[in-house]
Amino acid sequence: MLAGTLAASVLFLAPTSRAEGPGPLPAPLPTALPTDPLLARLIDESLRARPELASAESLVRAERERIPQAGALPDPMFQIGIQNDGFTSIEIGRQGTSFVSFMAQQTFPWPGKRDLRAELVAIGAVVAKAQVTRARLSAEADVRRAYIDLLLAREHLELHGRLDGLLGHSAEVARILYETGKAPQSDVLRAELELLRNKQRHLAYMGIVRAREQSLNRLRNRPLDEPIAVNTKLSDLPAPSSLEGQFSTARALGKSPELEAARLEIARTGKAVSLAGKGYYPDLTVGAGLMVRGQLPPMWAVTLGAPVPVFSGDKQSRAVVEGRAREEAARKTAAAFEQVVRLRSAERHTTFVALLRILDVYARGLLTQSEATAESTLTQYKVGRVPLAAVLEASTGSVADTRAYLEALAAAHRILISEAEVSLSETTAPGDVRGTTAAASTGGM
Repeated sequence: MLAGTLAASVLFLAPTSRAEGPGPLPAPLPTALPTDPLLARLIDESLRARPELASAESLVRAERERIPQAGALPDPMFQIGIQNDGFTSIEIGRQGTSFVSFMAQQTFPWPGKRDLRAELVAIGAVVAKAQVTRARLSAEADVRRAYIDLLLAREHLELHGRLDGLLGHSAEVARILYETGKAPQSDVLRAELELLRNKQRHLAYMGIVRAREQSLNRLRNRPLDEPIAVNTKLSDLPAPSSLEGQFSTARALGKSPELEAARLEIARTGKAVSLAGKGYYPDLTVGAGLMVRGQLPPMWAVTLGAPVPVFSGDKQSRAVVEGRAREEAARKTAAAFEQVVRLRSAERHTTFVALLRILDVYARGLLTQSEATAESTLTQYKVGRVPLAAVLEASTGSVADTRAYLEALAAAHRILISEAEVSLSETTAPGDVRGTTAAASTGGM
């Protein structure tokens, strides 16, 4: 229920769309995200080591090698033969129709066909280059997200250490009150139980931190158990509010590899239509031959051949119609990609603005008030005004509020990463933020 409430609050806090049509798009903005020295090194190592990126670059080289193949002439044909009168003896030199022949043939495609075929393959090479761009964007984004996840996991670990201190202090107070007869023994047992539960969670987050390091090590092809010395905290990163200028629909449209590939497909299908139109014109085959007749004078022959398109209604005409249909489909696909790119960029900006407002609520006093509530509740417990359960709830709630704040901060940075990546994935209210908000309200971690 609380998860749905936060999701609704994200939508409520987001700027509403206006009824009037969209204005002119802003000029593309620089998109370099802030990078500390450690993150820059991790990204560089990943770009050098990722097999996915190397695979995409190899495909580009493969596509480029196809260009001269597509524009090359067909291989010539050379024939050697013998023609003889009768079966009893070789009559070359005695009979005029007996000879050894040497024939050569070369097919010449109709002018323009070779160029169009080469251009078709060249467009495929550019599409492969767009796939390299996507691989690079995704590789960098993967490292950035894994880095954010590592920072977040380390801060969660520190939070559980802080909670351990709060619970330990509560247990000590409960023990003192019990010894003086001001609290029941159950308070001491309950406080010690919560300490043990928090120890379990602390051990779990130690494993999460190691798993996050392993993810980063995999992305840079290093031993999975290699430690990563991190001295940065989420709060050390630039404030998300200072990075709102990273959002630009025009930049996303110009940078999206998927949209670029879709537009290239329009050009490719257009070339295919032109090539299909030239299918009406035959390829010419030129041949030359020399017939050696021994002591008799040699003979020679020159031939010119071409296929006759008598079935053009079922072949060439159909190919043209097919090509035009594919070109129209490519245009519609590109239009769909453009719509999706616009939508995803707008979704990210909308969710980002909502997160900024949520973070502002934390910064304007929620965290301070939550911490003060925990301290006040413990003070009141010392004088017998509230039960131990209220102390435990306030303590865990204070830490959970800090955790929810960190989750929202990490979510804002992830959205910035997705914007720089020009991701086509749907952006929704962060699930971790919803979950930790619910935990804060129930006093759990």
